[in-house]
Amino acid sequence: MFIPKDFKISDWSSLEPFYKNLVDRTISSTEDLHQWLIDRSALESVIEEDMAWRYIKMTCDTTDKAREEAYLFFVSEIDPKISPINDALNRKMIDSPFLEKIEKPEYFTYFRKVRKELEIYREENIPLYVEIQTLSQKYGAISGAMAIEMEGKTLTLQQAANYYKSTNRELRKEAFKKITSRRIQDADALEDLFDQLVTLRTQVAKNAGFDNFRDYMFAALGRFDYQVSDCQKFHESVKNEVVPIVKSLDEKRKVELALDTYKPWDTEVDTQGREALKPFTDGNDLLQKTLSCFGLVDDEFKNIIQTMSNMGHFDLESRVGKAPGGYNYPLAVSGYPFIFMNSASNTRDVETMVHEAGHAFHSVLSHKLELNAMKSFPSEVAELASMSMELISSDAQQVFYTSKEDHTRAQTEHLEGVLEVLPWIAIVDKFQHWIYTHVGHTRDERKAAWLQITNEYSTGVVDWTGYEHIRPYGWHKQLHIFEVPFYYIEYGIAQLGAIGVWRNYLHNKQTGLDMYKNALKLGYAATMPEIYKTAGVKFDFSQDNIRELMQFVKAKL
Repeated sequence: MFIPKDFKISDWSSLEPFYKNLVDRTISSTEDLHQWLIDRSALESVIEEDMAWRYIKMTCDTTDKAREEAYLFFVSEIDPKISPINDALNRKMIDSPFLEKIEKPEYFTYFRKVRKELEIYREENIPLYVEIQTLSQKYGAISGAMAIEMEGKTLTLQQAANYYKSTNRELRKEAFKKITSRRIQDADALEDLFDQLVTLRTQVAKNAGFDNFRDYMFAALGRFDYQVSDCQKFHESVKNEVVPIVKSLDEKRKVELALDTYKPWDTEVDTQGREALKPFTDGNDLLQKTLSCFGLVDDEFKNIIQTMSNMGHFDLESRVGKAPGGYNYPLAVSGYPFIFMNSASNTRDVETMVHEAGHAFHSVLSHKLELNAMKSFPSEVAELASMSMELISSDAQQVFYTSKEDHTRAQTEHLEGVLEVLPWIAIVDKFQHWIYTHVGHTRDERKAAWLQITNEYSTGVVDWTGYEHIRPYGWHKQLHIFEVPFYYIEYGIAQLGAIGVWRNYLHNKQTGLDMYKNALKLGYAATMPEIYKTAGVKFDFSQDNIRELMQFVKAKL
């Protein structure tokens, strides 16, 4: 066994002998190369799992300095030493005369990814990446510390957002004012942070020979199967096909609420005057109902969630000091991932839970793939798994609600959300295209660009009078822009695929489920179009395809 079972990473010296072995090892045959790939994969798995736990523990409690230091130690002391050796290993692999003799089609995507990494690798970018990762972590610390007082209680902004569903309009308005005011308090700090990130990212791109960071990221993210022009096509298609439908939903809500002015705090309240749905009471109740939900969908899915629960791989409730957002973090050695989220007992939390569960199923179903690299799938594939599960489990989510009426209401809210999020995805992606292709822009220019793009996708129904000063900072709440740049359009691409997967599932549940599982089992051992085809859907951003899918969703509504 290349890596001992009880091996623990303490510092760089504990890892160095394994890397030295891989660098120095003589490869004299196809079999030697294959074993070398297996051993390298084992080492990468151990390192990834160690890094995963450092990140998980830090985000579960951003106030614990020891956890933060453990994470930053890896980022600053271990990861920078791995990067140049990985480059050497990549070159050794690609230069091997035995590489082309490995006749395994599932290696194709791995080899092309490595060739691209070699093409863009620059040693001078290593310290820049360390600085970028360290700065990115500050976003979570700033956001995680945000809290407000409502009705005598201290609430995280996620918890306070529940008031947007209150039938008391004054309470909704109060929550909106307090949440936005709290965000504005840290606006300058976030602008300062982002200016530093933009400068560093632009330098990384220029070091690698790219005109801008956008083009660099298309290479770094391995976007082999679509181009910048496809993203622009997506932006336009959403504007033409989705925004008009969302506008009709806004207009309908305004009429049903009998409002002269439809304000930002009126967009989530139930138009029939019903109180917000509370599908669960706390994190444990959420977990137990999730188990029941997947029991109605597929026994294998239920067993995966149960195993993760037995392993303690959940942190579900929102609390002060916990990082914002939610994620499923794969654990490369154990195979069963960790789900983190900030639940506040609302319907969106149910959607988040089944979304992250879809990622978890993906992690487990692809775990048997031969190489760790095949289990590191791009977001367009990962999000297909998670967003499809939101829809596949839609009927089974009845376990969260006490009546058919409540369940139908939740399903309606979800489908409306599917439509409403697509323009937001287009806005966030288009904004990032602007940011990184306008090198040297000022903050005022950035604010103006955000407003211009936002207005382009606006329905024009919401009245922002009196709150215009808030709008230029709307992007501050989107952690992806700070922490994982350009990782967002994947949600839009995957949402289109997920609607297709759901349509297949409704047509024939077993066949639809089998195609979905088969696609997940591929990991990243096939191209994106091949994976989508295995799932029974198109990898297509055209206006015609988007129109067809949107009409299907509209009909379901």
